[in-house]
Amino acid sequence: MFKKLFGLGSKAQKEETIVAPLTGEVKNIEEVPDPVFAQRMMGDGIAIVPTEGIVVSPVDGEIVQVFHTKHAVGIKSKNGLEILIHVGLETVSLNGEGFEAHVASGQEVKAGDKLLTFDLAFIGEKAKSIITPMVITNGDAFGAIDKNIDTQAQKGQTTVMTVTLGK
Repeated sequence: MFKKLFGLGSKAQKEETIVAPLTGEVKNIEEVPDPVFAQRMMGDGIAIVPTEGIVVSPVDGEIVQVFHTKHAVGIKSKNGLEILIHVGLETVSLNGEGFEAHVASGQEVKAGDKLLTFDLAFIGEKAKSIITPMVITNGDAFGAIDKNIDTQAQKGQTTVMTVTLGK
């Protein structure tokens, strides 16, 4: 009876830590100059203004999709979070120019594994923006998202989001 009354013995909610997929300045998703991301139409998350052209996995999981234009990648974490990393804005129109994929759909990855590389100067010149949104596309299936914004992040090391698993 006391266990039920005071929550003793019940499992604490688990959390998933998401590390920075890029090195750069972490911004709130609302600061992305694109309404699809800024208004969270694809999901909640953060954005990074990159200082180098290397994208790494933010979690342990599986590659769900590498877009044929290599500007975006989808990952499903071991805990079921579905994460989209979209390099720059309006980069799909570059048709893969300036991008290189290092993973394929179905591939298992660990946090910090290299996913994509891109020519930062080229993307900065040809795309609308280099800001790179990272959103959780199935966040409604999970609890709170704690964001670490307005900081300088190191790819594969700096925690940028913590998601409570379960509601």
